[in-house]
Amino acid sequence: MNRKLIRPNLSELKDKLGIPAKGGGGEAMTALPPATTSSGEPNPAVNPSAATAPQGLGSPRRKIAPPEQTNAESFYYLKQMQSKTPMVIVLQDDEKVRGVIEWYDKHCLKINRVKEPNVLVPKHNIKYIYKQEEEPRIRRSRSSKKEEPLAAEVEIPVYD
Repeated sequence: MNRKLIRPNLSELKDKLGIPAKGGGGEAMTALPPATTSSGEPNPAVNPSAATAPQGLGSPRRKIAPPEQTNAESFYYLKQMQSKTPMVIVLQDDEKVRGVIEWYDKHCLKINRVKEPNVLVPKHNIKYIYKQEEEPRIRRSRSSKKEEPLAAEVEIPVYD
């Protein structure tokens, strides 16, 4: 069976519409559309960056939307997994889980812990994560030692 694609000849359509064919020597200049529409608004065909320009025209100044995923989270987890960095995971209820990240996926982290069973932590239950070496040190203040009265506070009886 011989099927032939039926397609109109473009040069015939241009002749019908009154558009001169290219390559015919002297090409006619087409007039620019008016800068404003009949209602007085800017014509989007003339100025694509005009406020009324439809979305399809595209402006050269238009910013590109940021990517949906930057892979920063994956990069961070992989780096900590490879170096086996001890981490502290603070959960939503302020409970702290200490250990090394063994693996992760879209919804959870598997934490290897020392002298405790490994644990699978759902990501939605994590408040924040930091390296164990960055954990703030708790200092004892000097006032917690046995307080001795200062010399100014000692009462000395005066005899007349």
